[in-house]
Amino acid sequence: MTTIDLGTPRLLDDADREVLLADPRGYCAGVDRAVVTVEEALDLYGAPVYVRKQIVHNKHVVSNLESRGAIFVEELDEVPPGATVVFSAHGVSPAVHRQAAERELKTIDATCPLVTKVHREAIRFAREGYTILLIGHAGHEEVEGTAGEAPEQTVLVEHPDDVDRLEFGPDAKLAWLSQTTLSVDETMETVRRLRSKFPQLEDPPSDDICYATQNRQVAVKEIGATADLVIVVGSANSSNSVRLVEVALEAGAKSSYRVDDASEIDEAWLDGVRTVSVTSGASVPDDLVQGVLGFLAERGYPDARAVQTAEETLVFSLPKELHKDMKAAGRA
Repeated sequence: MTTIDLGTPRLLDDADREVLLADPRGYCAGVDRAVVTVEEALDLYGAPVYVRKQIVHNKHVVSNLESRGAIFVEELDEVPPGATVVFSAHGVSPAVHRQAAERELKTIDATCPLVTKVHREAIRFAREGYTILLIGHAGHEEVEGTAGEAPEQTVLVEHPDDVDRLEFGPDAKLAWLSQTTLSVDETMETVRRLRSKFPQLEDPPSDDICYATQNRQVAVKEIGATADLVIVVGSANSSNSVRLVEVALEAGAKSSYRVDDASEIDEAWLDGVRTVSVTSGASVPDDLVQGVLGFLAERGYPDARAVQTAEETLVFSLPKELHKDMKAAGRA
């Protein structure tokens, strides 16, 4: 990450400053669906409703849902038998579904439909005898869920340089899939190296990196190219938020930082800064972004100018298990 002098901030005259605001930013369709799923489940069934892992990777969203009666757990053995549990937007493996059935839990699957698509691709490739080269980060819930569809046939590739260690013969059946929240540029570089080394490599039917991840990376490139400072709102465990910081720097931003909210902004970052660009990850509610803009306004920066690079209209329906119960209760 770019480092800056942490001396006394040197603020410019108001006329010299500008704030650029990425559009699109924040909630994507999958995140909105997942959060609404927990909210509706609490309203319909009453507290507590258990959630395996964080429903989305944002500490403020999780805290708000906890205040309403959601209980977040790491594993299903923390959930009382027969209770209601929501699976997060990142997806789970078949083993988790089996464990839930064994414990007679009422499950609501809030997996993002775009992640479910990747799971189906993994199932199909495995059934057809392929070894799946899964591009993603070890330990991420989404990667664990996708790999769990075909654990004996999945090889994790975390970085482009990892391709060098892979050894497969020319007749090996190989296909690649990816985590949906990665850097588009780095993922395509990994695929390029894979294809160069293994010409027989099969592609997924469509790009695995989700539309929202791609749109937010395109937007941050636009607002980051000439920025002195890019502030990305998002939690540390949000893969797509962390990627936005990296993409901003690669696009030409002089500095870029990730914050959970305005309270984490260091005023020294504004030293000599004319152009501040602001965006947020796909699991970030917009009130946190407005808090950052308010912080900047209090320090003499003008109202933000939105820079739109795409229009998002996609909406996902709620999980079928929840929708059925809502309909029965006259709430659908």
